[in-house]
Amino acid sequence: MSLRARIRGGDQAAFGELFDECSKAVYNHAFRLTGNWSTAEDVMALTFLEAWRLRGKIDPEGGPLRPWLLGIATNVHRNLRRTARRHDDALARMPRGDVVPDFADEVVGRIDDAGRLAAVRAAYDGLRRQEQDVFALCVWAGLDYAQAAQALGIPVGTVRSRLSRARKKLAGAGEPPPAPRQSSGDRGPDKEEIR
Repeated sequence: MSLRARIRGGDQAAFGELFDECSKAVYNHAFRLTGNWSTAEDVMALTFLEAWRLRGKIDPEGGPLRPWLLGIATNVHRNLRRTARRHDDALARMPRGDVVPDFADEVVGRIDDAGRLAAVRAAYDGLRRQEQDVFALCVWAGLDYAQAAQALGIPVGTVRSRLSRARKKLAGAGEPPPAPRQSSGDRGPDKEEIR
């Protein structure tokens, strides 16, 4: 029985012989068509897959099967190009999305901020309670000396001295916090107000 007849009958060993005999020629043809070795491998694989599917159409009598395989490879390449063109056309019709921003710098900044905040919190926890109160009101809440003094029921000079001590203690934990806003009527502390 001829190789053609055996392949037509579904003989896998005969098809393996055909592959061994013609795969290099099919690959070279596909490479010349595509100019890309990876795509040529895809064309070759699809060619033999299609040849196996079409084996029942082989004329049992005839010459070599190489021309038949090269014809299949040409059609496979044409179909792949058409599919790629349709895919590219479909992508071109899709609305362009906004550029996705890179959040890496923001994440690094947040990690740095979290580290600084932890250091400040540790230093803040090391302050005396009265210094914490003044610091929280003047720096974090933004009250001026007079407002903080009113909130705590202590003289303005005491607020100033406690905040000064707190700022000195916290200076090692990062940059010193900004000075609070002052009201226009705030004079310096009297000596007896400092504790």
